[in-house]
Amino acid sequence: MALGFEPVSGRVTVQDGVYQQLRHALMVGSFDPAQVLTIASLAEAFGTSNMPVREALRRLAAENALEISQNGSACVPVVTRARLDDLCRARVAVEGLAAELGAPRLTASDIATLQQITADQQAIGRNGSIYELIAKNQQFHFTIYRASGSDVLFQLIETLWLRFGPYMRLLSNHVAPLMRAGTMEPSGRHTAIIAALKDRDFARAREEVVADITTTQETLRAICPDVPEPKPVEFAGFGKAS
Repeated sequence: MALGFEPVSGRVTVQDGVYQQLRHALMVGSFDPAQVLTIASLAEAFGTSNMPVREALRRLAAENALEISQNGSACVPVVTRARLDDLCRARVAVEGLAAELGAPRLTASDIATLQQITADQQAIGRNGSIYELIAKNQQFHFTIYRASGSDVLFQLIETLWLRFGPYMRLLSNHVAPLMRAGTMEPSGRHTAIIAALKDRDFARAREEVVADITTTQETLRAICPDVPEPKPVEFAGFGKAS
């Protein structure tokens, strides 16, 4: 499992270390939709026993980032248009509010950081890793959302992005060749967001953040399978056997 996981050591921090690295990997689309994750393979990748992996998977299942079947396997959720639309409705509402609150509180240094991230994205889009590009996208948006000063909003946004991970994987497979060919802007609407912030037009900044979400949604709707919502799975018995 070549995902760049770092070995985790230290009795107190092992579980949290595994959880945080897995959470980030899911958030940036490192796993395919419907991909099965086994405790044994993850424990080997992290250099740990099964227990911290099992507990990390339980926590991620509780956040709806993973689904646990009755046979005990952990699985990345499938992607559907209905679920995509539901997630994007929530993202527009929550992230739009966080942008509205955060935009006026961004400093000149913050805006310079946003400009550097956007420049990095454009460079990465030509010849870099699509997952590095996704991580930069997260850094850009979260810089704005953190400025809102709302822990509640930020926690909700993290949860939504975690559940959006499989769609980022789907998107990355679709847009990577387009970016290499120079036919798609690697930074989305980030330049327009920065322009609105510099103009101190915070209503426009919120609109551009929302447009960034809905533009991605429209791209994904064209490639997302139009299938019925899967039946919910039970995970009460997950991890009883290694």
